[in-house]
Amino acid sequence: MDPIRILIVDDQRLMREGLRTLLELERDLEIVAEAEDGQVALEQYEASHPDVVLMDIRMPRLDGVEATQRLRRRWPEARVIILTTFDDDAYVFDGLRAGALGYMLKDVSGHELAEAIRKVAAGGALIEPSVARKVLAEFSRLAEPTQPTLEHLPVPLSEREQEILHLLALGATNRQIAGRLFLAEGTVKNYISTILDKLGVQDRTEAALRARDLGLLKPE
Repeated sequence: MDPIRILIVDDQRLMREGLRTLLELERDLEIVAEAEDGQVALEQYEASHPDVVLMDIRMPRLDGVEATQRLRRRWPEARVIILTTFDDDAYVFDGLRAGALGYMLKDVSGHELAEAIRKVAAGGALIEPSVARKVLAEFSRLAEPTQPTLEHLPVPLSEREQEILHLLALGATNRQIAGRLFLAEGTVKNYISTILDKLGVQDRTEAALRARDLGLLKPE
């Protein structure tokens, strides 16, 4: 298979070089261009047409949100992952409204970032759990109350599975869920695998969003 071609956009040269070094350890990833601000990102995208853009938020001349909006307006097929140190609500929602398919914080591991790139390149979307919690909270605030629609699932969730899904959607880790429900961490992992299968999704973020669509999330 051809490697996934990536454009790195960040105003810090050290960050760009670090990301390049980190991602080029993955055989299926290739850095084809870099940009120090949003304006240069537009030029580099036009020249190289990468598969995925890693976009910083705060940059001179043209910030990441505006650059993402312009990219998506001109090239609707553009796949952008916001990669930033900020998880402030305004940045999260501005970035997603601009058309980003992913929102990751810069403290993620290299493996997590590589997996996010692969998923977005394949047409999916990925939001870091701590950020997904903010998105779900906003969805819950804006949406009208709904009745649970468990009958829409081919195989319904058990009461315990619903408890775990609720905590998962709030961004809890497996260890935190295990401590809260007095379960072994391995047991929680098995439960989550079953939940993903029943919901027909591939990861925790999709599970949380699917649960919201089905009206399965309890108010805090």
